Amino acid sequence: MESFIQYAYVAAAVLFIFGLKQLGSPATARRGNLISSSGMLVAVVAALLSQGIDYTWILIGFAIGGAIGAAAARLVQMTSMPEMVALFNGFGGMASLLVGTAALSPAAGTFTLVTIVLSILIGGLTFTGSLVAYGKLSEKITSAPILFGAQQMVNGAIIAAILVSAVLFCINPDNTVWLVLVVALSLIFGVMAVIPIGGADMPVVISLLNSYSGLAACAAGFAVDNNILIVAGSLVGSAGIILTQIMCKAMNRSLSNVLFSGFGSGKTETTEVDGEIKPISVEDAFYVLEAASTVAIIPGYGMAVAQAQHVVKELTELLEGNGAEVNFGIHPVAGRMPGHMNVLLAEADVPYDQLLEMDDINPRMETVDVAIVIGANDVVNPAAREIESSPIYGMPVINVDSARTVFVLKRSMASGFAGIENPLFYKDNTRMLFGDAKESIGGLVREFGS
Repeated sequence: MESFIQYAYVAAAVLFIFGLKQLGSPATARRGNLISSSGMLVAVVAALLSQGIDYTWILIGFAIGGAIGAAAARLVQMTSMPEMVALFNGFGGMASLLVGTAALSPAAGTFTLVTIVLSILIGGLTFTGSLVAYGKLSEKITSAPILFGAQQMVNGAIIAAILVSAVLFCINPDNTVWLVLVVALSLIFGVMAVIPIGGADMPVVISLLNSYSGLAACAAGFAVDNNILIVAGSLVGSAGIILTQIMCKAMNRSLSNVLFSGFGSGKTETTEVDGEIKPISVEDAFYVLEAASTVAIIPGYGMAVAQAQHVVKELTELLEGNGAEVNFGIHPVAGRMPGHMNVLLAEADVPYDQLLEMDDINPRMETVDVAIVIGANDVVNPAAREIESSPIYGMPVINVDSARTVFVLKRSMASGFAGIENPLFYKDNTRMLFGDAKESIGGLVREFGS
């Protein structure tokens, strides 16, 4: 039986790695998710067989968790996907905290005690940090950074108290008061670490918390001496760190700047912009699109809010039927989580080869007849190139202003999530199509069909 369990762990690890590789492409991501899930099923079954326990409560938990997961998969709207991912990260952190606590025993050595503390510490801060991220993403709490005087000193004091409590616990594990302090302080620190981060930086925070949940699981694996949990946690932790670095690079900012700068805490930028707003009607926009031979669509969070991905797919098919070449430009931090736009468009069955990354779409933009910006703001803001005083100066953006004509679909002239004025709206080649994105695109679809 022991040999069978170890072989099962090896098979699960192979499935994890292969599944993670498949997640690197939209065309294979669904298959990769299934492969990784199968690996986790193998790992869980093997772990349970090694324990010789009563499966009654396991089966009850499986049934309850499966029902919740199935309901969430069916009922949670795509616009709420970032919030659900944040909750998943948090639950992973809490699971590691509980596993670390359960691993405590009188026979535990120093190394085991250290791993227990790490799983509790990282798991606790991941749990509460993810709850705060959920609150900001769902706008149940303000998405703006929450700052106060001496905040860094307070956080430093919390970290020092955690370290002292952890050391004292490892020295004297019989005194569980120190462990309780580590738990409480880790939960507090999770809140304190995320509240100073603005909503515009949530894609980075989601990636980082995902990495934390993996590291917590890895530490819990050492605490309970389970190799497959160590492997799985390491994979999640490293993948999350890599994705976090990609997100930071996409914003031309360091991780420390994201975590500690309080970006967006000031007043909305009011830099004077030359030009005037030029609205356009659906009918006039149709005539421009009817004559276009190349169209680039740049989606943002507004498309998710309007649930417009399916009608965008309809417009794409009509444009192609009219002889136009259509591509989508996807910025790495568009939306509220990594890959948010890819998920939405995949749901609408938009072909993967039409989804171009920023570095691929930008060289083509000067040849594009019409660029349609749907609910995106900060990721197409030319202030990142043109205005040195702008908070996003130096951030790579999609250069939609280089297209011959730009249609910007917005409900109003309100600034984006980062609270920054966008000179794109005042450019000579820009026309503003105001209203709900789904209704506006639907109007264009009806014009093509008439």
